Amino acid sequence: MRIAVVTVSDRASAGVYADTSGPAIEEILRAAFPDAQIDRSLVPDGEGPVRAALERHAADGADWILTTGGTGPAPRDRTPEAASAFCDRELPGIAEYLRSESLKETSNAVFSRLYAGMRGYVYVVNLPGSERAARFCANLIAPLMEHGINMAKGAGH
Repeated sequence: MRIAVVTVSDRASAGVYADTSGPAIEEILRAAFPDAQIDRSLVPDGEGPVRAALERHAADGADWILTTGGTGPAPRDRTPEAASAFCDRELPGIAEYLRSESLKETSNAVFSRLYAGMRGYVYVVNLPGSERAARFCANLIAPLMEHGINMAKGAGH
């Protein structure tokens, strides 16, 4: 399995503070999939940088691209727009699942604009930007990832 983790943050990409969400997601994925190839990148907010990262990781053969950040209601939070423009099929069940489980932890999850979809065989899932929320959602999505790949490649259930 090949996984890309893309952190979307103006301040982290500018070096104002360290990215903690991307490494947290990677830690969870490495524990779940010790043999997976995991690539990480860090881009500023905005549709252009996010879309370019999605294109690059898909071209590099990612099976899953998990983003963290840029999913709230702030003006520069455009990750869902970039992801939906990149994907050719939406997977609303994944986003609904992550949001509904997150709401059990905090009512602030109502502000989350998570998106999940596919482009060809590549899954794209937006996770929240806070480290705590990113960890929570990564732990929810990890058990689904192998089955998702099998389904996308026609292996079925």
